[in-house]
Amino acid sequence: MNEPSANVPSAIAGPSAAGRILVIDDDPTVAEVVAGYLTRAGHRVDHAADGPRGLALARAHQPDLVVLDLMLPGIDGLEVLRRLRGQAAGGELPVVLLTARSDEADRVLGLELGADDYVTKPFSPRELVLRVQSVLRRSRVAAPATGAPAGPVRSGDITLDGPARRAHRSGRELSLTAREFDLLAFLLRFPGTVFSRQELMARVWGWDFGDLSTVTVHVRRLREKIEDDPAAPRMISTVWGVGYRYDPVPGAGEDRE
Repeated sequence: MNEPSANVPSAIAGPSAAGRILVIDDDPTVAEVVAGYLTRAGHRVDHAADGPRGLALARAHQPDLVVLDLMLPGIDGLEVLRRLRGQAAGGELPVVLLTARSDEADRVLGLELGADDYVTKPFSPRELVLRVQSVLRRSRVAAPATGAPAGPVRSGDITLDGPARRAHRSGRELSLTAREFDLLAFLLRFPGTVFSRQELMARVWGWDFGDLSTVTVHVRRLREKIEDDPAAPRMISTVWGVGYRYDPVPGAGEDRE
């Protein structure tokens, strides 16, 4: 962790996105610095030094966001994330991971399990607070940029119901995370249009910054759920050097119900 300054910069202080934050980290020094910065930025902070305690606090206090270290003793961070996602109140709980620079595979798996963002060690506490506040802001805005239609939309064999937050393919309900649903809803609105990863981050989820690999992971996961062959996608195509494009299945109709 980079050496912190004495005070939280005014740009990240204030209650605009304040919430209750659960920090799960077994390093007392890191936890103390992180909690201090988050507290001075207006957040209420709880701390757990291991996975079981963190899961118990998440159930008891229902935090607005979890800062989760992947390298925990006993139950590691990925397993804690899996269990959080399995809890009724934790299915869409925003999670920011703390990872080592060498943990690329774990980082990607964490994103696939539904983590919202990550910060690599050594990190700046100021950067962590900025990321926490960014994730909190976008989590509090329902479908921030997707502009989900008021009624069901059918594109090829996919039907999407924005108000109900449900999607089906060929009559079978798709099990989508909130971010996957928002991505699908957005792409269905703009068939044939290419969007860069930066554009998708901003327009789908309202992310003002973050690692572009998060978009790559969400696209891959969505392909796995809607494509017949995710390795040779027909609907969500990669336009090399540019971004991604959605095309309805050839020959299938598209209409609003």
